Amino acid sequence: MPKTPLPLRADDLTPFARRLSQQLGKASPSHLTLMNMLARAAGYENVQHMRAAHAAAQRLDRIADERLAEPRTVKRALHQFDAAGRLRQWPSKRSVQTLALWALWATLPSERSLHEREVGAILCAEHLFEDPATLRRTMISCGLLTRRPDGSDYRRREQEPPAEAKALIRALGPRRRTRPEVVALEQTDA
Repeated sequence: MPKTPLPLRADDLTPFARRLSQQLGKASPSHLTLMNMLARAAGYENVQHMRAAHAAAQRLDRIADERLAEPRTVKRALHQFDAAGRLRQWPSKRSVQTLALWALWATLPSERSLHEREVGAILCAEHLFEDPATLRRTMISCGLLTRRPDGSDYRRREQEPPAEAKALIRALGPRRRTRPEVVALEQTDA
């Protein structure tokens, strides 16, 4: 009878090794030895090789994202934002509008219910043309934001941004960190 492969996935090697060590009891090798054994079982030389391979894969993913991004489109969208990372005007081109909305999406808190006033306040802080309602409605129609039919309970819809949006969000990060209110907010979150 053929064997059916059983996939095994551990998000973090350290807690996995600790639990295995607890199961082995007194017969368990040291934590580092056990981690190296698990890394070798996964096809690596040791745990350091496994970490280096993981870090390299993450760097390659970021480089691939940057290569996939259309630099001209990102640059056009970036020109719509001021030196502090606020949207200056509503872009006329739809592709630039969509990228700008992704940049605003990134400023909304994830996995948290918000009232309409809270969403409006966040969007007002992130743009200069004083029309949070248009931004909110367009974000809903683009699937970046959800809301209940009665207008309460807004939520950012969690999803992977496209390559251009990631590039724009990364480019706006340093600009936004120059604003005093963003610096104060980051210090309270830390």
